[in-house]
Amino acid sequence: MLEFDELYKAYGPNRVLEGVSFRVRPGSMFGFCGSNGAGKTTTMRIAMGLARADAGEVRWQGRPLDQAVRRRIGYMPEERGLYPKMKVGEQVAYFARLHGLDRAAARRAADEWVEVLGLGPRRGDAVEKLSLGNQQRVQLAAALVSRPEVLILDEPFSGLDPIGVDSLAEALLGQVRQGVPVVFSSHQLDLVERLCDSVGILARGRMVATGTVDELRQREAGQLLRVVVPDAAPGWASGLPGVRVVSEQAGDTVLELKADTDDQAVLAAALTTGRVAHFAWQQPTLVELFREAVAATTPQEVAA
Repeated sequence: MLEFDELYKAYGPNRVLEGVSFRVRPGSMFGFCGSNGAGKTTTMRIAMGLARADAGEVRWQGRPLDQAVRRRIGYMPEERGLYPKMKVGEQVAYFARLHGLDRAAARRAADEWVEVLGLGPRRGDAVEKLSLGNQQRVQLAAALVSRPEVLILDEPFSGLDPIGVDSLAEALLGQVRQGVPVVFSSHQLDLVERLCDSVGILARGRMVATGTVDELRQREAGQLLRVVVPDAAPGWASGLPGVRVVSEQAGDTVLELKADTDDQAVLAAALTTGRVAHFAWQQPTLVELFREAVAATTPQEVAA
């Protein structure tokens, strides 16, 4: 089990982390979500020994992370840590050597991951000649080349085209199938929802929601109802009792109903505005869950 236990971190008066805790089981993928400045990168840097927590610790298999344990972790920082003049194949092999592989094993592992991530034709090119997306693939290869026991990846999908996203996703799922716990942060919440067994939402240094997407949905007090009335005037549902308008665009309205609100009353109100083309309950997306969780945590609540 990879455990982040009650991490606190402040830089002067700026409290970056306030009791951040979550767990990642072997063979599972954890999506770490939060707005810019929420504390995601600081959390990962503490795990890798690049920042020191004021309190709390990170453990792998019950053991606090030290340098020996961290050598068995594949880490991908958000900022690129590559040598621009070094060739792709040589660079990936170099990172393998840093993690303890001998020269021959490092070369074999580098060749494998360069191919898996679609960099074979660029093996002999200097990193500085690559696109930002291909540099991202090199950085990922460097994280995977040592066959790590744990993966911690900060915004790994940033800058990738759809083919690159699919290639990376399959590589990460392959690691999960081998029992590796994977933690990655991302602003691409559709990917988090598609790939991850569980998610954590960080806001202003605090974990405001954790669990599977289904568990987060079940915790939502309201229910979302999508109503499509092509000819309806804007704001037709804004005055209905027990109803909150989540979104509204060109007659396509998403409503949140309180538990005791009668959906048939909403349907009757919709019919008075025109032909109802669609009327159905829908599950909130991770994007909607994220907005709700972050909005529920006000600066006043955090400061209290």
